Amino acid sequence: MSDQADVNRGSSPVSDILTHLSNLMRKEVALARSEISQNIERAAMALGLLVAAVVMALTALNALAGAAIAGLASFGIEAGWASLIVGGVLALIAFLMLAKARHDLKISSLAPSRTAENVRRDADVIRGSLHD
Repeated sequence: MSDQADVNRGSSPVSDILTHLSNLMRKEVALARSEISQNIERAAMALGLLVAAVVMALTALNALAGAAIAGLASFGIEAGWASLIVGGVLALIAFLMLAKARHDLKISSLAPSRTAENVRRDADVIRGSLHD
């Protein structure tokens, strides 16, 4: 009679497995959404850094270049060479900021890697339990 009651309630091992799999998949999808949301926020921050880098580079070129060139020229360096030195330093700073922003925006860093690892681990557990 208890077997009959178990079947009527739908608590057979197969339905239990399907219920657990369904719950697991729902949780993994929720985790993936959360992780993607966090990665999008990080990408938005990286884009903000990129815009700030451009603004900083332009401001630095405008505000400091003239003063730095004049300072180098006062040490006897020709204005053309002084301009080249100052421009090179400012370009290097802008390049480093750009490299950081590009690194943060790579697709591989935005992928939901923790969720993928959890799904792999869950699949291994399910395979192991099916073979037992």
